[in-house]
Amino acid sequence: MSIRRIDSQSRKQTDEFIISRWFGLQMVVHGTVHDLHQAEGFVSLSDDAIIGMVTYEITDGTMEILSLDSLHENRGTGTDLVNAAIEEARKRDCRRILLFTTNDNTHALRFWQKRGFDLVRLYRNALDESRKLKPAIPMAGIDGIPLKHELELEMYL
Repeated sequence: MSIRRIDSQSRKQTDEFIISRWFGLQMVVHGTVHDLHQAEGFVSLSDDAIIGMVTYEITDGTMEILSLDSLHENRGTGTDLVNAAIEEARKRDCRRILLFTTNDNTHALRFWQKRGFDLVRLYRNALDESRKLKPAIPMAGIDGIPLKHELELEMYL
C-alpha cells in the first residue's frame, strides 16, 4: 500500500472512484457545492488500484476535509490518509481542520473522534437544503436512518 497525492495523471482514476462512492463529482457540504474533480487530496493504492482517498480544500488557514473513503475498513487506510492530510495542513500553515458528516454516520463520528477531532456543531435539517443543490442525496442513510442533519467536527493544529 502506498499513499500518493492526487495529480493530473491520476485524475481520471480518482474521478471514477469518487463517482462510484458519492453519486457524482459534486459534494454538497453545509450549503456549498464542492467540485471534487478540482479538490486536492491523497489516494491509497494497492497494485495501482485505489483502495482509499481523502479530498480537501484549503481556505484562509483552514483545511476542510470533503471526503474520506476506504474500501477496506479497519486496516489503517483511512487513518493513513487522514494523517497525510494533517501533515499537509501543517506544512501549509493551517490553523485548523474541519469536516462535516451526517447524522446517520455513527461509524464516522467514532472514527474522527478517536483521531482527535471534536464535535462542535449540529446543523438541524441541513440535508433539506443540500438536496435542493444535489437531488441525488438519498432520504435514508446507513441502517435506514433518515438523513437530516450535518455534524461539524474540527481539530486545531
